[in-house]
Amino acid sequence: MVELENIFAEKVGNYVLRRCSIEDLKKVISINLITLPENYSDYFFEDLLKSSPESFIVAEKNDEIVGYIMCRIEYGFSNFKRFNLSRKGHIVSLAVLENHRGNKLGKSLISSAVNALKLKGCNEAYLEVRATNDEAVAIYKQLGFKITSVISGYYRDNEKANLMGIQLMEQK
Repeated sequence: MVELENIFAEKVGNYVLRRCSIEDLKKVISINLITLPENYSDYFFEDLLKSSPESFIVAEKNDEIVGYIMCRIEYGFSNFKRFNLSRKGHIVSLAVLENHRGNKLGKSLISSAVNALKLKGCNEAYLEVRATNDEAVAIYKQLGFKITSVISGYYRDNEKANLMGIQLMEQK
């Protein structure tokens, strides 16, 4: 089995992907506030880092954090098999500063997080994405995610969300 530590020291062009540390959270929270309308409390970020450190990843360039992905592991009904319980990875938030987009960082962050979730025994991964965010939906589809349902009024502004998922391991 691959060591989890080694997964998160990979290079993507001029960027390095690595595990988030507690010292990184201030910058991660700042990126969340700048780039996304959905914001969380500081405690929420700290809790996810403590509970799922393998799948909380930052992207940095020249020692400056420019993006992140954070996930948590849950146990609940599968998004793919009716009435089947599953260990699932929930991609909670992904953000890249605007001037660093277009460098495949989003795809790389997602791939790294999905690999970590798989190594942690998750059968599937899922996320919610604004139904109008065509660019993000297209990227998730390229990576193998499928729209499993649409959630009306999911966001504070009442916009719909696509629930998207990917099977990581065959479920029994």
